[in-house]
Amino acid sequence: MHEVHLERLDLNLLVALRALLAERHVTRAAARVGLTQPAMSHALARLRAVLGDPLLVRTRAGMTLTARAAELAEPLERVLGELSRLLAPPGAFDPARSSRTFRVATTDYVELVLMPAVLARVWREAPNVVVKLLPIVGRGVEDLDEGRVDVVLGPLGETERGSVLAQRLLSERFVCVVRDDHPAVGRRLSLERFLSLPHALITPRGERGSIVDTALAKLGERRRIAVEVPHFLVAPFLVEKTDVVLTLAERVARALAPSVRLRVLSPPRELDLPGFDISLVWHERDRADPAHAWFRGAIAGVARTL
Repeated sequence: MHEVHLERLDLNLLVALRALLAERHVTRAAARVGLTQPAMSHALARLRAVLGDPLLVRTRAGMTLTARAAELAEPLERVLGELSRLLAPPGAFDPARSSRTFRVATTDYVELVLMPAVLARVWREAPNVVVKLLPIVGRGVEDLDEGRVDVVLGPLGETERGSVLAQRLLSERFVCVVRDDHPAVGRRLSLERFLSLPHALITPRGERGSIVDTALAKLGERRRIAVEVPHFLVAPFLVEKTDVVLTLAERVARALAPSVRLRVLSPPRELDLPGFDISLVWHERDRADPAHAWFRGAIAGVARTL
C-alpha cells in the first residue's frame, strides 16, 4: 500500500490536481491556476510520486485519466470545498438571530451605572442574547485568560497583562451626599462641617481605610465613621434616614438621588480626591470574533452617552 505523509504534502498540489483532472491537459491546467507550463509539469511529477499513480496518460486522442485519477475527482472537489469554507473569514454577525451567552465580570458600580442601558440596547438588537453578570472578585484578568468570562468591566488597573486588550469607557469622580432635609448642611460642604458630621463608610472587603481617609491624613485630619456597610447600594438608604454624610461615585449619587431624597454636594475643596476610570477589557483571542466585537461595541456605545 502506498502511504501518503500529509505533513510532507504541499496543499497547493491539490489545487493543481483539480485543474489537471478538469482540463486533462498540462498547459490548460497551468493557465487555469496561474502557473507556468513547466511549473505545472513539475506539480504533476510530484503528484505522481505522492500518489503512486501516473494520473494522466497519453493516448491517440490526447491525455486521459487513469482509473485512480477518475476516482479522485469527486472527493477532491468536496475536500477542497470544505477546506475553502474552513479557511474563509467569519461571516457577518446577525444579532437578531443570535442566542449567544456573554459572561461579564464586573462591579456593582457598573451594574447600576452602565448595565441597565447596555442591556436595553443589546436586547433591542438581539432579543435572544443572554448576559450573565459575575463578580470580579479581584481576578478579572485571570478569568479572561482561563476563559471563564468574555469581558471584564472594571477599573483601569485590570488591564495589566499582555494577553488582554482594553478600552477606557468613562472617568468618574467622587461626591458627598446627605439627606435632602439635613438640618446642618446647606448648599456647600466646608471641611469644618464635613469633619463635624458622622460618616458612613462603604467597606466591600470589610477593611478600614479609603481615599477620603488618605486625603484627610495629608491634611492632618480624621473623620468620625459612625457606620460601615459592605454594599454601596445600601448606604444611600441609610443616609436618607439619618444625619450621616456619605462619599461615593457621582454617577451613583445622581442615579439614586431622585428616588432616595439625597442632596449631592461637592467634597470640601481642601480634599484632593482622585477619581477612577472604568474600562472594557477582553482577551486577545476574541479580537476578531464578530459577535464579541458587536457586544463590545454595544457597551462602548452606551458608555459614550453617560
